[in-house]
Amino acid sequence: MKTNKSLSTPVPTSLKWKGLLQLMKLRLSLLVVFSAVIGYLLASKGPVNLGMLLLFSLAGLLITAASNTINQLLEKDTDALMKRTSNRPLPTGVFTVQETMMIAATMAVLSLVIFIGFFNFRTALLAFSSLILYAFAYTPMKTRHPVAVFIGAIPGALPPMIGYIAVSNSFGWEPGILFAIQFVWQFPHFWAIAWVLDEDYKKAGIRLLPGSGQDIRTAFQIMMYTLFLIPLGFVPYWMGMTGLTSAIITMICGVLFLAQTFYLMKECSHKAARAIMFGSFLYLPVVQIALVLDKV
Repeated sequence: MKTNKSLSTPVPTSLKWKGLLQLMKLRLSLLVVFSAVIGYLLASKGPVNLGMLLLFSLAGLLITAASNTINQLLEKDTDALMKRTSNRPLPTGVFTVQETMMIAATMAVLSLVIFIGFFNFRTALLAFSSLILYAFAYTPMKTRHPVAVFIGAIPGALPPMIGYIAVSNSFGWEPGILFAIQFVWQFPHFWAIAWVLDEDYKKAGIRLLPGSGQDIRTAFQIMMYTLFLIPLGFVPYWMGMTGLTSAIITMICGVLFLAQTFYLMKECSHKAARAIMFGSFLYLPVVQIALVLDKV
């Protein structure tokens, strides 16, 4: 484990910039923004204003990055205990707690200003709620009870709803089904990751797997949530949001995803869990892209 650098030793600017990207969890943040943009495009009628879409994406990136930064601030001690996180900016001393707080606050405020000034209050409220739930409910619960996965699935499912409401400025069944699909998807996704990283998580006292742990009962729960994705994937078609083509693509993706869970139930192995983890990374963007391309 790396030790914190002395506060009297200046940190090179290059390390600061690299550390900022780590605080933001840039790749994860971009995936979240992608999901939000899907909702934005599904709600759009006619030609999309590229400038507004880019502005929405910037605000989405900032609020997500702020959430990730606060997450690392609260987990700086547990991050130092795990191999995969011990080189993050706070455990290594690239950023101080005060600097990190300022970065998070600045990004969050800028994001909310953009959402309120250029979109609507509902969008800002949902985005801020997502930050609060992720940073201050999900993050501390990770070391207390596996219910953290349920809590984390709520802010994790909000991006496409946020994108839809940024355009429509109204709640309804359409943003609700986008939320539901992403909400259910997160259970096999999170549990597969927790299965693969369980040994590292235990070092920090993180508890994300169900009480039964790495066994057939957990594999069965993963299978059940994946099974629910198949009928959910047809709902946008039934509601007239998209066409039949995307429904068929969603069904095929769901069946392939479900097949991976049967393999996990049979083997109960890291290899099988890793396959589900990567399968989950593919399922969501493929389904979401299909929905947008087949929008009615």
